[in-house]
Amino acid sequence: MIRRFSFFAYRFSLVGMFLLSMIPLLIKAQQKIDRKALAERHTVVVKTMDPLSSLSVGNGAFAFTADITGLQTFPEYYKKGVPVGTQSEWGWHSFPNPENFMEGESLQEYSLEGKKITYATQPKEPKRKKEASDYYRINQHRLQLGNIGLEIRKKDGSLIEPTDIQNIHQSLNVWKGEINSYFTVEGIPVTVTTYGNQEVDAIAAKISSPLLEQGRLQVRIRFPYPTGTFADEGANYTAEEKHRSILIAASQNSAILKHTLDTTNYYVHASWQGSASVREKSTHYFLINPGKQKDFSFGILFSQQSKKSAPGYMATQSSSETGWKKFWLSGGAVDFSGSTDQRAFELERRVVLSQYLTKIQCAGNNPPQETGLTYNSWYGKPHIEMLWWHAAHYALWNRTDLLEKSLNWYFTAAKGAKAIAQRQGFEGMRWQKMTDNEGREVPSSVGAFLIWQQPHLIYLAELVYRNRKDKTILDKYKNLIFATADFMASFPTYDTVNDRYNLGKGLIPAQECFEAKTTYNPTYELAYWSWGLQTAQAWRERLGLKRKKDWDLIIQKLAPLPQKNGVYLATESTPDCYAADSKYKIDHPAVLAALATIPPSNHLDTAVMHRTYTLVDQVWNWDHTWGWDFPLIAMTATRLNQPSLALDGLFKNIKTNTYLANGHNYQDDRLTIYLPGNGGLLSAIALMCAGYDGSKIANPGFPKDGSWKIKWENLRPMF
Repeated sequence: MIRRFSFFAYRFSLVGMFLLSMIPLLIKAQQKIDRKALAERHTVVVKTMDPLSSLSVGNGAFAFTADITGLQTFPEYYKKGVPVGTQSEWGWHSFPNPENFMEGESLQEYSLEGKKITYATQPKEPKRKKEASDYYRINQHRLQLGNIGLEIRKKDGSLIEPTDIQNIHQSLNVWKGEINSYFTVEGIPVTVTTYGNQEVDAIAAKISSPLLEQGRLQVRIRFPYPTGTFADEGANYTAEEKHRSILIAASQNSAILKHTLDTTNYYVHASWQGSASVREKSTHYFLINPGKQKDFSFGILFSQQSKKSAPGYMATQSSSETGWKKFWLSGGAVDFSGSTDQRAFELERRVVLSQYLTKIQCAGNNPPQETGLTYNSWYGKPHIEMLWWHAAHYALWNRTDLLEKSLNWYFTAAKGAKAIAQRQGFEGMRWQKMTDNEGREVPSSVGAFLIWQQPHLIYLAELVYRNRKDKTILDKYKNLIFATADFMASFPTYDTVNDRYNLGKGLIPAQECFEAKTTYNPTYELAYWSWGLQTAQAWRERLGLKRKKDWDLIIQKLAPLPQKNGVYLATESTPDCYAADSKYKIDHPAVLAALATIPPSNHLDTAVMHRTYTLVDQVWNWDHTWGWDFPLIAMTATRLNQPSLALDGLFKNIKTNTYLANGHNYQDDRLTIYLPGNGGLLSAIALMCAGYDGSKIANPGFPKDGSWKIKWENLRPMF
């Protein structure tokens, strides 16, 4: 008995020692992240006049991007960088249509798989069709609402140029949503503090400078004209006769301006402390003269209504600080401090600033455009295949309410989606690709043939339901989800030879370098299609409804993921897609997406995907990719239990994987910011930390060699 007791005592002592040794680790694991310190250690600091380093404030439905002065003093100088724009989700405009073009004039008929189907494309002829297509591609376009800047005169009376701004020190404190700008002009200091209101579409600023007392500093309001081109940087001051700007009311401490462009009208409301005067300097150019005072603070509100008033500086400062504190204390957080991997601080910086940027640019009531609310890309129109990359992270970071705001757009767009499906001879709803707030179908020779946006609604609604677990969510989205699945079940073509259903011909995959007429069975779309239909069936079962037989038929007989030589192909129609001379090794490596955001579907074999990953990594032309491709490959590597590859993917040394000082994902001279990259990064980090359904490894996207110290809170696993 003594020996037995000693043996158990020995075992007990070992257990006790082990538990004691674990106490520091358990305490550390339970420590709360200091979220204020986390946000503020990534305060952006700018010390040069860099057109790529402009900074923004905003609330998700409205954003204001400032240059080095804290306002928009040099819009022309910043045109080739990150433009200094003012945009809202409501600000849209169309040029007149004197030729009475009709939306249907862009439709072209295609013979595909024995059916005649019309698509809204960009025909080159006849001339009338081309011009109609161009018109509806350009219109509506998002407006640059106005330019709020400084007019500063030098001692000789001339206006300052960018080179006159010296001794620069500008910062963006994301914890408060505050831009603080310091600089000198001819040795005289100027300080400007700028905030964005979190409740209304307004900004406020406070200016402190002896230049005010000298009467050499005024606030300028200018109205640009739409460019009608792919981009609109908010600096087009030509075509003065095509729009109208008037001062409709003014007092000692407020003013109202009205801007009219054809049938579009909106108002700019200004208010300030103390006495100031307003005058029209020239067409579309107004000055607020604060007189000779030490400080001058003001607020500017953009609105579609005339009977409004701009919140003052103190009110907007309070709104910003309160709103941002609430944001940072809600949802998820990730802290990499203490890591010895040299990439850890930079990754944490990208994660923090991506949260800030997506909150101000992509958290409105409609899907955002790929350049958010800074400047136009694709005429300011959103691309619905990008909605996952813009917004899925909100649910994964437990900010589901921000995701639900943009999901409501689907109810608005449903009528148009149903009309597209009916016109093409399909069931249910076929979701638009390039569109606008009202859900119009925009002509696009690529977008008209994309299908991978179709399951997005199912995926995003499933995220909402998983986080809420409320029957009201099922009831809210069920009709949209069932109509989405009806289209997905009616779209595939039955292959009598192989007794299966094919996706295509008549599609362009997410990897957009394929010809629609000849392409069929892309790997990613086949996997996503299967997952989407399975999930739609799960919604029916949750609601006590029977599974739909036609959906199950497609699930059971959907073409298998195409393979050759032990790897997955981009599409079944391109068996030599990895050959040395292949033209299909550019654009998104979408074949890897079949195991990135979704679990293995349509009988995906992870061993085959592992070999595919290795091959794609070796042969891909990474210089011809996009910013969200790097989070994509990181997610695939994480699911393949290759955390080192996941991190290498996030840090591939490729131009389109550049993250600027302000946190924006830079692509090229045409797309200087690209928010799907920022949103994709946040989704990838959630997966790399919290894992996915069924994963059993803590922090599966990070190596277990001790180089990464990871604390995270309130993240959700991916499916």
